[in-house]
Amino acid sequence: MALLRAARSSLRRSGGAIGNYASERNIFCEGISPLRHHVPVFEKAVTGFNSSYIPSTQMINQLSFGNRGMKFTPQYQFPHAEAQTVGGSDSKNERSSYPGLEATKQGEKPRVVVLGSGWAACRFLKGIDTTMYDVVCIAPRNHMVFTPLLASTCVGTLEFRSVAEPVTQIQKALAKDPNSYFFLASCTGVDADKHEVYCETVGDRGVSHEHYRFKVAYDKLVIASGAEPLTFGIKGVEEHAFFLREVQNAQEIRKKLLMNLMVSETPGISEEEKERLLHCVVIGGGPTGVEFSGELSDFIMRDVRERYAHVKNYIHVTLIEANEILSSFDVGLREYATKHLTKVGVRLVHGVVKEVHPDKIVLSDGSDVPYGLLVWSTGVGPSKFIKSLDIPKSPGGRIGIDEWLRVPSVEDVFAIGDCAGFLEQTGKPVLPALAQVAERQGKYLVKLFTDIGKQNGGKALSAKDITLGDPFVYKHLGSMATVGRYKALVDLRQAKGEKGVSLAGFMSWFIWRSAYLTRVISWRNRFYVAMNWGTTLIFGRDNTKIG
Repeated sequence: MALLRAARSSLRRSGGAIGNYASERNIFCEGISPLRHHVPVFEKAVTGFNSSYIPSTQMINQLSFGNRGMKFTPQYQFPHAEAQTVGGSDSKNERSSYPGLEATKQGEKPRVVVLGSGWAACRFLKGIDTTMYDVVCIAPRNHMVFTPLLASTCVGTLEFRSVAEPVTQIQKALAKDPNSYFFLASCTGVDADKHEVYCETVGDRGVSHEHYRFKVAYDKLVIASGAEPLTFGIKGVEEHAFFLREVQNAQEIRKKLLMNLMVSETPGISEEEKERLLHCVVIGGGPTGVEFSGELSDFIMRDVRERYAHVKNYIHVTLIEANEILSSFDVGLREYATKHLTKVGVRLVHGVVKEVHPDKIVLSDGSDVPYGLLVWSTGVGPSKFIKSLDIPKSPGGRIGIDEWLRVPSVEDVFAIGDCAGFLEQTGKPVLPALAQVAERQGKYLVKLFTDIGKQNGGKALSAKDITLGDPFVYKHLGSMATVGRYKALVDLRQAKGEKGVSLAGFMSWFIWRSAYLTRVISWRNRFYVAMNWGTTLIFGRDNTKIG
């Protein structure tokens, strides 16, 4: 039971804060202007649009998707779609001409549209009764990321596939049922009056790709599109720092780290340049920043010393935090983490980042910190899409929801996960951006939708008089974090300042690993993780640079 509670408590994705922004640790978003239109239409406008640009269009014949019952009406292909405005600037006539899925008819199952493929969305998709609802998932990635283990993939402790699970494996109806689908696309607008979402397909960066626009009508809409890393408007962060939110981020960090190691061995590289190239700087002392620093330390002490002996004395790690690391943990655990990280070679610096340059960061005291790899982990805030929605927001700028996770200003719209927060009038605080919060909300919404379906409220505009039952209540189960060298922290307190069980050391590390192994998404991935841990223990981490 203790392992299960610890596992559920530790599903998180980011943490930490910087500088005088420390007061914003529990404020993950920026303020948004209030509702301006009485008609609930959500919009998005993409910046950088040249109004003189008129895209050419190309008619495409009707497309049929086999025997799954979906047909696209004649549609238009937009070359260079990224240069066009999307969503907000399209007229209603343009939107009405979009191909896609029309409203469900009498006798058909209600359609639930889910935006996102993160913790909240996938927990909801996993549990939704597909005999009661047709499900459409729309997301810019086709998998869920098991974020608690993402830092381990950056240094080769785990392989990337071990922390990713396809959405169609989580909910098989998306691949098999005739009226359920997964669309690889980004939502660009929502019209709550028409019960429609407007989308645009996405592709890999750097790969030529034609963008297609389409619409999907819904009976119920679940917005679970997540959040974006907070940069606090600091110049140079987005251009020069790596974030640690997606598998792609971890791949880029791993490539950069290995490249710097190999380049530093090149003849003619100065001592100063070697130290810069092999200086890994982590901004943010939350769980993600601390765990990544611990993984880096393990990689240096075991693998770099054996395989890069020529430069082993140059590589080091610096963790910069404005206040105390792991501020949500017990005081004793924070002190243990500080001592341990210092012991294994991580330099802890209290500082405020003022500016980021390609090869150095500038702190508020005027000092420069040269770096070869910069990882930014200072919390999350609302995405551009969430900011664009013209609806009331919770404190911090998330989508405002009531006690039943509904968006009260519109019909048939729900929001869960990092993109949602309780409205002030509910009297409840905005919950932290933790995976355990998102997972719990997804699980609650499954039960709510089941109750609504049993009362024949699944269709659009049919749930006004439905009894919803008990509201959502969140109970924190604690937190865990690894600090490297077979050591970890387990904090089972329900809230900061309360008393509870706190553990540190090897036994905590064993609990940490056991708990995560039981919580990995599928048996296939559990096998991958166990095998990766075993091969790393015996043979060391993989330092192959591919790509």
